[in-house]
Amino acid sequence: MKKYLLLILSFVFTLVCKSQQDPQYNLYQFNQMVINPAYAGARDGLSVVASVRNQWAGFDGSPKTSCISLHGPILNKNLGVGFTLISDAMGPRKMVGAYGNIAYILKLSNKWKLSFGVNAGYNRFQFDFNAITLKASESSIYSLQNQSYNALDLNAGLYLRSNTFFVGASASHLQNKSLYDYDLTLDTTGGKQGNYNISYRLRTHVIFTIGKSFKINDDLIFAPTITLRTAGNGKGNGDLNLNFFMYNKLWLGLFVRGGYGPGFLMQYYVNNKFRVAYSYDTGLRNARKLGPSHEVMIGFDFSGTKAKMLNPRFL
Repeated sequence: MKKYLLLILSFVFTLVCKSQQDPQYNLYQFNQMVINPAYAGARDGLSVVASVRNQWAGFDGSPKTSCISLHGPILNKNLGVGFTLISDAMGPRKMVGAYGNIAYILKLSNKWKLSFGVNAGYNRFQFDFNAITLKASESSIYSLQNQSYNALDLNAGLYLRSNTFFVGASASHLQNKSLYDYDLTLDTTGGKQGNYNISYRLRTHVIFTIGKSFKINDDLIFAPTITLRTAGNGKGNGDLNLNFFMYNKLWLGLFVRGGYGPGFLMQYYVNNKFRVAYSYDTGLRNARKLGPSHEVMIGFDFSGTKAKMLNPRFL
């Protein structure tokens, strides 16, 4: 029983707290607002994006994330402002968050812009400890039952861009707020008792992205990107993305996530203002047993010219 309890706590809490505390996205390449507050206003017009992700489909308690964000430039495009709503659930944990965003856009030259962005938000977490099923009925953490916690959150980022290049860095949960920290004494097989500790802290996540567009011909652009992540505990991973923009309409991409496996993504411009995107990924070896992941996104761009909307830097 003790081994089983440790397995449950390790999988549910360690995985959530350390490996994937923040929502996981594949289509962030088409909406970098979800990973970098400095991206606000970068599309040179009002942009609204909604996405839904079902990770490890078919696995009970798997992560499910919904997000809607809007942003655009104001004050002669010297400031970017935005707003984001997020709903994220994984196992016994559910979170709803709302964020306001502002970015200062510094025009370095006719080609280059550098943005400094911050967003502040309010998160409400709910933990259903009754959802943790232990193998041995005589052991429990039922005394915790359902717990709710509120947390103010602060994130910041930088974003440098030209028409064919971008590089960004962001950091989330700058306060490293602790939501709970419990010491528990649980009954184990044979009438013995064991002492355990469970805790949840919002750890700072750092994300670095870089991308470059290369024009092959009038109908084909190659735009590779690299993304690196760390969860503030010495652990992290990265993505290598190979994206192709074809006929001024369609993005197709392949990516590999370190320590996990490959994936596929696409984005199609229905017209100058409306676009749809989809992503599929699956892990390798043991991760494949969790099942595939699906992500769907729709986006609306309400201003700007066609040339700006389909510029290679606007993945």
